[in-house]
Amino acid sequence: MSRIKHSIIAVMAGVLLAGSTVLAGNDLAGEFVNPPKEAQPWVYYMVLNGNLTKEGITADLEAMARVGIGGLLYMEVDQGAPKGQADFLGPLWMELFKHACKEAKRLGLEINMNNDAGWCGSGGPWITPELSMQKVVWSEAVVDGGTNWTINLPEPKSVTNYYRDIAILAMPAVAETNRIAGIKFKAAFAMKQKDVAPAPADYEKAAADSIIESGKIVDLTGRKEWSVPAGKWLVMRFGHTTTGKDNHPAPESGRGLECDKLSREAAAAAFEGLIGKLIDVNRELSGQGKTLVSTHIDSWEVGSQNWTRKMREEFQRRRGYDMLKYMPVYSGRVVESMETSERFLWDLRQTISDMLVENYAGEFRRQANKHGLRLSIEAYGEPADDLKYAGEADEPMSEFWAWGKYVAADHCFRMSSAAHVYGKRILGAEAFTADNKEKWQGHPAGIKDLGDWAFCEGINRFVFHRYAAQPWVNPDYAPGMSMGPWGLHYERTQTWWEQSKPWHEYLARCQYMLRQGLFVADVLLLQPEGAPRHYASPNGMEINPHIRGGYNYDACGMDALVERVSVKDGRLVLPDGMSYRVLALPEVETMTPRLIRKISEIAEQGATIIGWNKAPVKSPSLADMGAGDEEVRKMGEKLWKSGKVLAREKVDGNAIYEILGGLGVKPDFKADPVLRYIHRVDGDTDIYFVANPEQKHVDAVASFRVAGKTPEFWWPDTGRMGPALAYEEKDGITSLPVHMEPSGSVFVIFRNKVGERSQIVSVKRDGVEMLGQHGTNTVSALPALDIARDEMWQSGSYVVKTADGKTGEINIKIPEALEITGAWEVRFDPKRGGPEKVTFENLQDWAKRPEDGIKHFSGMATYRKMFDFPVIAGKQELQQAHRVWLDLGRVAVMAEVKLNGKDLGVLWKPPYRVDITDALKQGWNTLEVKVVNLWINRQIGDEELPEDSDRKKIGTIKSWPQWVNEGKPSPTGRYAFTSWRLWKKGEPLVESGLLGPVILRYSGKVK
Repeated sequence: MSRIKHSIIAVMAGVLLAGSTVLAGNDLAGEFVNPPKEAQPWVYYMVLNGNLTKEGITADLEAMARVGIGGLLYMEVDQGAPKGQADFLGPLWMELFKHACKEAKRLGLEINMNNDAGWCGSGGPWITPELSMQKVVWSEAVVDGGTNWTINLPEPKSVTNYYRDIAILAMPAVAETNRIAGIKFKAAFAMKQKDVAPAPADYEKAAADSIIESGKIVDLTGRKEWSVPAGKWLVMRFGHTTTGKDNHPAPESGRGLECDKLSREAAAAAFEGLIGKLIDVNRELSGQGKTLVSTHIDSWEVGSQNWTRKMREEFQRRRGYDMLKYMPVYSGRVVESMETSERFLWDLRQTISDMLVENYAGEFRRQANKHGLRLSIEAYGEPADDLKYAGEADEPMSEFWAWGKYVAADHCFRMSSAAHVYGKRILGAEAFTADNKEKWQGHPAGIKDLGDWAFCEGINRFVFHRYAAQPWVNPDYAPGMSMGPWGLHYERTQTWWEQSKPWHEYLARCQYMLRQGLFVADVLLLQPEGAPRHYASPNGMEINPHIRGGYNYDACGMDALVERVSVKDGRLVLPDGMSYRVLALPEVETMTPRLIRKISEIAEQGATIIGWNKAPVKSPSLADMGAGDEEVRKMGEKLWKSGKVLAREKVDGNAIYEILGGLGVKPDFKADPVLRYIHRVDGDTDIYFVANPEQKHVDAVASFRVAGKTPEFWWPDTGRMGPALAYEEKDGITSLPVHMEPSGSVFVIFRNKVGERSQIVSVKRDGVEMLGQHGTNTVSALPALDIARDEMWQSGSYVVKTADGKTGEINIKIPEALEITGAWEVRFDPKRGGPEKVTFENLQDWAKRPEDGIKHFSGMATYRKMFDFPVIAGKQELQQAHRVWLDLGRVAVMAEVKLNGKDLGVLWKPPYRVDITDALKQGWNTLEVKVVNLWINRQIGDEELPEDSDRKKIGTIKSWPQWVNEGKPSPTGRYAFTSWRLWKKGEPLVESGLLGPVILRYSGKVK
């Protein structure tokens, strides 16, 4: 059914039911329209290698505040820019940072300071080798028995000349026929970006002559001589050294070793090395409700570590046995058996994970909170359990990529799970990250669909990656500073920056709404035990790629399940209010006794549990070998035989959805065609965010698992709200038609019924039924109906019937659309190389014009045109019966519209259409459309001109040109200046300008 038909019904519904106050007097509605500042998106504020000035800071922060950016995550990196004047943490840098804090306070911005220079880890010159990440090293020798041997093994190879002994162990020499496969990963010498496989029930057998018997290991630590027993003996000297990893990519003045992630003392030293100093000099601006409100740990890109000064004591305390006699396993040798060695390695990795979470993330949070700061962490990629690591943050963060779309999609799932399971209200994301494929192609309309996907994954704070700090205020130096090839170009020097406020308002409305109440999910997915663990959801949990199915879900780890989950009325309940209908177990053969006890406990309490058809038979931990294994086997056998675990051959989406259906649990959301969604509940209010994954208009029937409440449409792009008047409620499901614009989105809100409202059950136009009873499902016959918008696009005689038997009739004639044709006056900016004024005989792509100053123009051009509006009715009748819309057709990429001097706002996404009724006058009208394109065409055009700076072949600048240092324009006539060029001579130009057709369209108006 056409979009025109849908809108007619909206008009008639409004005629019949005018005066409804359903949306009045509600704080949620008021703050949706005007969201609080805390809901605004943020940016990564990337300072490039000390290139920082007071003037640049002020201009940057004013530009952020001007367009609706609420805060900045300050991070300094070295990415190819020549060295600037402000050495990281030097006197000038400290002065400039304090200036940034003062300016942020003046402008109402918040600052989250990265905990070091560079974008990974926690390090700097203040970290000594003793406080740095540590790894086990060893040297070894084979000695013959029957001698009195002076113990003189060489010191193992060290890094940065730092080494400390752990132990010297001797053992009967064995054959080297068996070494543990993948030992570098299993012993945490190296880090892979994937999970370690869950521990199996059975391990391969090692050859008998390659096994070291632990009872025959001799501790020679501290001894100078040893009387060697008969036979050949392997002697190993174990020690630890720094891994040598540093924080990167950091400017030289801020670069140093990474702190020991397993040591509280090292984490505290890392915090004090930078953040403590910044708090001291900005004390009046630091803390919640002030300006410097948070510190941040970004990407884990520092590998792994497997030792710390207190490792042996911590291992003993946590695992219950001494690790000393298993030290040879670090070298890949087998002690006692392959299973014993592998189980020791499982314990080693688990201990590393626990200590990293508690002593690194936990200590950073304690230090930050002590000073009134929050801690945010990009909590993935580390040698630990992602979910538990994220749980230590006040605000976990994820990331997602715009070029290389969905590259980091699994990060969003894991971090949103952690936020929900650990009760974190705000979930940030490094948003729209990109590599050199982006190269100034990004703009709000082009990335909106991906942003909506991230919202549906649970993200509710975008931190745009990135805003490169601009040290210059001279407009000639634009687009200016870049961060090498990385990130979305998101600076005040962007062509469309000043037009971005409506986009940021859209995001603020979405982020505000998506922080209300609690996430609604039916399934809690238990990830396998063991570390590192970077869990991905099981197959079948999505219905289309990157679109979740109708039963939403979270993941949790063993610790969260044991420590935070209880059962109430058959639901799995968390302390912060989250609850789930079922627990889905991983397909594993092993579980620790602690975990199987908890599963048995909640099963007895009435929880619904879905599991593999094989019960666990032992523990993965060496600490449980024997009695612990027997406990797991017995409890697993009892639990699975009891039928309290609903066992399936595969624990995947199909099995989970089948069981939920069998339990009478209907999908929380369905749409045909498929739409994205996320659902939150705030008290008695259900909040659904629904997004169109297609870059075209989509009409769908959507079903929501809500009953007894009134549905409303709230549009975040405009702040407009309206009732959904055509809907059907049946068997606990409310179904309604939705019309979605290309990559469009809407909130569907269900609140308790307020006032009187009748559902529409029949609409006829000129006697033809448009909406009526078709079998038992009224709504299903109208897959494209959107009756919440006050638009009517087609003439006719309409009869509307409501559920209470009332009938209304209206006759309306809508004029034909009118195309605005003919010549346009177009003005370009001569400072950007464009002609001051030119006449376009018809609308045309700038890139196809012959003039160099137009086809290579980047920036804003102003279109002006006079048009005669025909008399279709008296002015009063026009206002009462019709709306007039200006449809610009195609725009590349954003447009500001004025009619007769009245500002009608920015059109930043399709459809590029605006209501001009109140600005329009009969007779001659003056239309002004300001259009901005992208930087690409100017950069390509500049490559036709002589070089004006010294650059490497890849486009990076070697040093700042003298003309830049002197504040002069390019001596060769170039118009675009950037620290990293990504476009070359002769590459294809991109579509630009107002492309049209420009049409006046008419619609009916709701009275």
